[in-house]
Amino acid sequence: MSSSSFLTDPRVKLVADASVVINLNATARAVEIIKAAPNPFVVTENACIELEMGARNGHDDYRKLTELIDSGLVRRVRLGAADAPIYESLIDGSAARTLDDGEAATIAYAHQNACIPLIDERKARALCTAAFPGLYVASTAELLMHGVIAGAIGAQGQADALVNALTVARMRVPPENLEELTALIGPERAALCASLPRAARQVAR
Repeated sequence: MSSSSFLTDPRVKLVADASVVINLNATARAVEIIKAAPNPFVVTENACIELEMGARNGHDDYRKLTELIDSGLVRRVRLGAADAPIYESLIDGSAARTLDDGEAATIAYAHQNACIPLIDERKARALCTAAFPGLYVASTAELLMHGVIAGAIGAQGQADALVNALTVARMRVPPENLEELTALIGPERAALCASLPRAARQVAR
């Protein structure tokens, strides 16, 4: 599956990790972005709990996620018995080969239910790809850069959403998405995003 085709089958759910929810909230366009994608959005109970714990430290993402759930744009899902072996394999072991609760639940649910996991953390993406090579893993950046999003909020709105996610939420961008992202937001704005690698922040001369 290519990056341009992962939002084409409305039967395939997108399973968003907690960090992806935070990035979407930071765009200030989460409702429009989720509505634009033809795929249903779901978030695991585990990822919801992570965000709820963050609310105790003053973060607002759980409240915003709850609003998305209440509006019907996002569905909260629980792991089933069939998901448990994969989930447990991803949280039980050495630190180098295990993930946090929300990431593990996101991957387990996606694998068992033929979904696309939305994950940004490098370690989680690498472990997922190694363990489940047939499972397509997408990033927040890949979602935001998709043509259907530009069609819904316009090129300028798309660029602004990307910059907001980078600056407000410090969105992590996989290396393979960096060139396209920099082209979309422009080198001048890329230079102001401290969450991007230094090379991507070099203003074109």
